[in-house]
Amino acid sequence: MWYNLLSRRGENILEGLELARKAVDAASEKQASNIVLLDVRETCTFTDFFVICSGESARQIRSISDDIEGTLKKEGARSHHHEGSLESGWFLLDYTDVVVHIFGAAEREFYKLEELWSDAKVVLRVQ
Repeated sequence: MWYNLLSRRGENILEGLELARKAVDAASEKQASNIVLLDVRETCTFTDFFVICSGESARQIRSISDDIEGTLKKEGARSHHHEGSLESGWFLLDYTDVVVHIFGAAEREFYKLEELWSDAKVVLRVQ
């Protein structure tokens, strides 16, 4: 299935949610911790959903990132941008409608994205 990556323009939002859920499933498969899916459509202008999760080590962060990219690629979605590095303890995958943040524990505590985006709706939380 090809995911519509233009839903920020008012097209099919459900496909963005499906993409986000697949990212959550992939992160969970790689034992990511404290996975949160936020609906930021009402509070953000550049994306519809955030997936936020944590890894225990640089190696696990890479594994989570690789699995999310591989899973979503099989579905026809490609990230158009990524940021961060394993050394920084933060890695971002941008799929336009879905932005995935993968943090080390200390970096997640430092950036506190859930607090920053506290007005967003929590769609799913996997502890």
